[in-house]
Amino acid sequence: MTASLTTAQACEQLGVKPATLYAYVSRGLIRSVPGPPGTRQRRYDAGDVQALAGRQATRRDPQAGVQAAVQGSLDGLHPGTQRGVTPILDSALTRIEDGTLAYRGVDALSLADAATVEDVAALLWTGDPGTRPTLPLRARLNLSRHPRADTPLEALGYALTYAGAHDPDALDTRPESGPRQAARILTLLHATAERHAGLPPAPDLPLHARLARTCGRPDGADLLRRALILLADHELNVSAFTARVTASGGASLAHCTLAALSALQGPRHGLGALHAHDLLSAALNGDARAALRDATRRAGHAPGFGHALYPHGDPRARALLDALEAQFPGHPVTRATHAVIHAHAGDTAEPPNVDLALAALTLVLGRPAGDAVTLFALARVTGWLAHALETRAGGQFIRPRARYVGPA
Repeated sequence: MTASLTTAQACEQLGVKPATLYAYVSRGLIRSVPGPPGTRQRRYDAGDVQALAGRQATRRDPQAGVQAAVQGSLDGLHPGTQRGVTPILDSALTRIEDGTLAYRGVDALSLADAATVEDVAALLWTGDPGTRPTLPLRARLNLSRHPRADTPLEALGYALTYAGAHDPDALDTRPESGPRQAARILTLLHATAERHAGLPPAPDLPLHARLARTCGRPDGADLLRRALILLADHELNVSAFTARVTASGGASLAHCTLAALSALQGPRHGLGALHAHDLLSAALNGDARAALRDATRRAGHAPGFGHALYPHGDPRARALLDALEAQFPGHPVTRATHAVIHAHAGDTAEPPNVDLALAALTLVLGRPAGDAVTLFALARVTGWLAHALETRAGGQFIRPRARYVGPA
């Protein structure tokens, strides 16, 4: 450990009392070492304290945190270069503001209560849920020619690769063809998930019912519908931005979706639900506080808690957890989730995020951890396609410049 702080210094930087500081240490958020010989004092890693203080500041002012993250790449610009410029892309798709989430001006939580996945796809792709494009009844590509995948995510990747290379419809660049192509890709991926589960496609069912059938849990259809809608888009995250960059180069919608699927599979983006799944699984079999401490030590933070854009709580998590409890009251997973949330609330003010809700849903349905990421991907495909279509329509070419810092 390098620079260290006294208890008083650490508490001052964090704005907390010693008891809260000790809780951070017990959770593995801050490292401590013995103080000067002959004393019972402890000292605390200055870097850990600074990092935690930064996360707390971001929760209080999420926009400043986002700007700081982007602006970090602009520090040290050459003299005369404009400073304080944060790259921002215009988009009419999703608004995250004051703790709310809306798709094209329509509250996402209201959509999750009443809309279908197909309605939300039409809203994001065309701006009008009443002009829902007809989903192809069957994926017309020969799925049997794909390599056999070990995981559902791998199967989705194979399907997109094959579609990008062999689907002649992907070459149609007329603007009016975009929603039809997007619907074709969405149908293909649900058919791929069905095939991976050993089932024939069920094209006459709504998408959420097809997914429930794929999971072997028809009783979870409404919960899956809510999750598919609440996770459909989330503005310019890593995977959505990847879809836009790829689309700006003229790639097909299948290849844009494939690029976004690849970007999703990182621990700082789509794989966060895996750590949350491990946390809840451990809490089911033991003490919630101990499970939280061990999960925090492994992940470096409390998995399934906190979100920079929602300092007062992720509305998607609240909506999904409420629906889960309403349908499965008293379920062991629901009780374990409450215990973990209560244990975490005793130490910090971080509310749960959608990763924890996804993990809880996956466990209630008796599915393995990887299915939480598959669900995330199938939901987010709708948004990725919307971002690609919007980029196409705007004719944007996204090509940032690099500031060279290597040898002269």
